[in-house]
Amino acid sequence: MTILTIIGNVLIAAGALVFTTAALGLLRFPDAYTRISAVGTAGGIGIILVVTGALLHQPTIPDVIKVLLIIALQLTTSAIGSIAIARSAYLVRTPLRRSSYNELTENTDDNERPG
Repeated sequence: MTILTIIGNVLIAAGALVFTTAALGLLRFPDAYTRISAVGTAGGIGIILVVTGALLHQPTIPDVIKVLLIIALQLTTSAIGSIAIARSAYLVRTPLRRSSYNELTENTDDNERPG
């Protein structure tokens, strides 16, 4: 195996890991807006890693042009698609889960002040 093949395998594995974490975020995040953010970001990064890794297995000039075109189209359409899905979620009034944590509030469980 050449060094390019090894680097290609590492990039493909990293892309698969990005897709796996996006799937986990899709299951674990509380509302539609954070899920859209996770999938949109991971889609762009994951595709870039996988396609670049595949290119390193067989690097030719026509393949480099194809990969550059794939990356440009993926980044463009992923951003537009994420915005469209988030806008439609907003228009149908999908609730936004607001969660906050404040260290300065009193502890309600023990009725003690921190410090």
